[in-house]
Amino acid sequence: MNKAYKFRIYPNNEQQVLITKTFGCVRFVYNKMLGDKIDLYEKFKEDKEQLKINKPRTYTSYKAEFDWLKEVDNFSLVNAKLNLETAYKNFFRDKGIGFPKFKSKHKDKQSYTTNITNNNIRIENGYIKLPKLGFVKIKQHRTIPMNYNLKSATISKTPTGKYYVSILFEYEKEIIPVKPNNVIGLDFSMKELFISSEGIGAEYPKYYRKALEKLGKEQRKLSKCKVGSNNRKKQRLQVAKLHEHISNQRKDFLHKLSKQITNVYDCVCIENLNMKDMSSDFGKSVSDNSFGMFRNMLAYKLQEQGEQLIVIDKWFPSSKKCSCCGNVKETLSLSERTYHCDCGFVLDRDINAAINIKNEGIRTLSLA
Repeated sequence: MNKAYKFRIYPNNEQQVLITKTFGCVRFVYNKMLGDKIDLYEKFKEDKEQLKINKPRTYTSYKAEFDWLKEVDNFSLVNAKLNLETAYKNFFRDKGIGFPKFKSKHKDKQSYTTNITNNNIRIENGYIKLPKLGFVKIKQHRTIPMNYNLKSATISKTPTGKYYVSILFEYEKEIIPVKPNNVIGLDFSMKELFISSEGIGAEYPKYYRKALEKLGKEQRKLSKCKVGSNNRKKQRLQVAKLHEHISNQRKDFLHKLSKQITNVYDCVCIENLNMKDMSSDFGKSVSDNSFGMFRNMLAYKLQEQGEQLIVIDKWFPSSKKCSCCGNVKETLSLSERTYHCDCGFVLDRDINAAINIKNEGIRTLSLA
């Protein structure tokens, strides 16, 4: 199994310069390789055989042409190539994923990944040794087990100017499957994140909504600053810090909540919702609570404990179906917040849906 630990690092001025240079080199190689692929396709798109024969340039050919690429970690350029190949495979495998895009210096996340070889990455006495950078001060907030084998490290920089390293470890662990005796169903709710089959809501604090007024004020100040001025740089940092604070609050809440659920229940049943489409339809109410992130947290935490996450098909009529008699209504408007069935059953719409999700999950388990 794999597990990643993320720690904050404190590089000195020289190391910061080299990290920034590596970000630029990785972005350059990625964009050059993507451009070459596009040019080759446009040139030979009518001749499939020639398209197979003519391969795009490799990152090593760029190093021969551009000497400054030799100044950065070689593995960072290798991983840029692998990332592009993965992006292409994802595009052709799933049409819902867009075609690979050129990376921007200002919009895309600044990061690069390097691999371990000959003990070139290691943690010693409050420092982490990284290729080309040497020893960098690290804030290690948790102990790494002795049987964990380090595989790679990803160095990143946030918009607020903080540096982090995410270290990937590989370890062996025998996961003993747990028989699902305690099952819960969760129905997505824009107001509370979810409603459980037991009628309990998550009571999501709506961090983004609460910060909207302050965020709007800071963004208005930013819009009035002259482009390129020091005041604009300072104000951009204020806006970035506010966004980062909201993001950290959200992640902290979701981590604690998902851990509470996985400690109590053996199996969690949830709908397979397309959060990206829902966010475009319903806006801030969906993007604020990050239900997709919450689902991912549940998935890996349950897996580590040998428990299960059952994902129900998004076309399953959880809201239209009566959890008492099984009757399915033909139509049900969003304004109907209480479910009324012809059998006389009356229940809150979301709780009814959560019970149906739980029952469908139990049925899926019985068929497995």
